[in-house]
Amino acid sequence: MAFGISRKELHSWKHEIDDGNIAFLTHFWLDDRFPNSHCVTKVGCKDIDKLAQWGSRYGLKRELIHHYKQYPHFDLMGNIQMSILKEYGLEDHIERFKIQKT
Repeated sequence: MAFGISRKELHSWKHEIDDGNIAFLTHFWLDDRFPNSHCVTKVGCKDIDKLAQWGSRYGLKRELIHHYKQYPHFDLMGNIQMSILKEYGLEDHIERFKIQKT
C-alpha cells in the first residue's frame, strides 16, 4: 500500500516518465514481504533501454524492472535507495520519509 504523496507528485512523476526522462518518486509503503522497509523509491522511464542502462550503473538487472501499466520502474529500498537519493541530490526524500541506512 502506497501513501504519503500528493496526487500532484504522482502526476508529475508520470509526466516525467511520459517525456522519456528518468524520474524519481519516493513514498511510504507497507508490504508484508519487506517488513524492514517503510518506504520505496520508484525510478521510472518509458524508454526501457534507457531505464535498464541507468539501472546497470547500480547493479540493477533489467529483469528487476516492474512493467506497471505504462510506467516501467525499478523499486529501490535500503542502502541502494539511500545511496542513489544522495547521489541525485534528493536529500529531501531522505528527510521527508525518514530513510536510514540499514
